[in-house]
Amino acid sequence: MSAEELRTAAVLVPLYRDGDGELRLVLVVRADDGGLHGGQLGLPGGKPETGDVGLLATALREAHEEVGLDPGSVEVLATLEPLETETTGWRVHPFLGLVPSDTAWRTEEHEIVGVLTPAVRTLGDPELRRQLPFTSRRFPEPLLVEGIDIDGHVLWGMTLRLLDELVPRLLAGEWDV
Repeated sequence: MSAEELRTAAVLVPLYRDGDGELRLVLVVRADDGGLHGGQLGLPGGKPETGDVGLLATALREAHEEVGLDPGSVEVLATLEPLETETTGWRVHPFLGLVPSDTAWRTEEHEIVGVLTPAVRTLGDPELRRQLPFTSRRFPEPLLVEGIDIDGHVLWGMTLRLLDELVPRLLAGEWDV
């Protein structure tokens, strides 16, 4: 697939420090609706809409729609390098944002069925990485993927690729969070 044929999306990578000072990342559990990303762990985000003024606006709007995050409460720390998915045809533009630790997550039940907040140091633990079976309505036969089990859900694919690049930078203290 050529670069011109890729569809554009934007995601927010929300972070916060919990009451113990632990740095946590916010992941969403997508509804298993038979769609392309159904049943997968991901980041709040989606396709640009007409009213969006840039891709950051897309990421913030989607985070508000999907998990109730107030766009005004997000401190944008960085624009990260886009990732491309050859098999599904997307170029995804991620934005790193610090969010309040007391955010009350309100999921858009038709799209998001849960919010998980794993510790960043856990995501960076190589011992947790393994071949895991992923199933969903789209993949009723188990698909063996490299991933991390997070509370019974498999983190894999583009989100895992993004975190592979981001987590070491977070653990090294690249941003003041």
